[in-house]
Amino acid sequence: MDENIIKGILERVATGKITQEEGFTQLKNFPNEDIGFANIDQHRNIRTGYPEAIFCLGKTKLQVLEIMKRLCENNANVIATRASQEVFDYLKDEIKEAVYYEAPKMIVVNRNAKIQSEKVIAVICAGTADIPVAEEAAITCEVLGNKVDRIYDVGVAGIHRLLSKSGRIQAANVIIVVAGMEGALASVVGGLVDKPVIAVPTSIGYGASFHGLAALLAMLNSCATGVGVVNIDNGFGAAYLASNINRL
Repeated sequence: MDENIIKGILERVATGKITQEEGFTQLKNFPNEDIGFANIDQHRNIRTGYPEAIFCLGKTKLQVLEIMKRLCENNANVIATRASQEVFDYLKDEIKEAVYYEAPKMIVVNRNAKIQSEKVIAVICAGTADIPVAEEAAITCEVLGNKVDRIYDVGVAGIHRLLSKSGRIQAANVIIVVAGMEGALASVVGGLVDKPVIAVPTSIGYGASFHGLAALLAMLNSCATGVGVVNIDNGFGAAYLASNINRL
């Protein structure tokens, strides 16, 4: 957790600028920072352990830049998802610590790349075409302080590929399974392990996959126990949930 905000409030209490009661109220109420086009939740890190993330789709380049600059003032690590190369090119000169990951279309500022847990999150994907969503999950997990084991291209069309990785899969504390087409990989993995499995359907597949709906429904109807499902292509949401489980 970034402690800058807490330290600032404690310093104001210690120097008499605010009373102890006022300091407690500030910590309790979690005010937002209103910059006109956005209300930035600067206290989310205190409340949840993770800073607010930026979803870039639908935002202008200037809006992404301004939000990211404000978040960088109070947080060591900042994540922006679904960001184009154009958006990154626009802000990289002002936010020099920002790094762009092309496959998942993420912009990351990671000043504090400290492992918070020795427990491993395995990110498994069915096919190479699923890697962008898998990388969104894997990179998010890493920025949130987790060890990640990437196990890619092990779909059910060649089940021996998955079984050859069984030792690594069994060693994980939480497993994220990313798959398109019929989404069967999540059920298969769920039947092999005694750990939580978070299934991520992707929009990869032919026409009858309905842009991921077929995989989503298959995962929701999994006959394996212990499988939870997030939204289509939502690698970020899966990573956030996996990280929460890993912190327990």
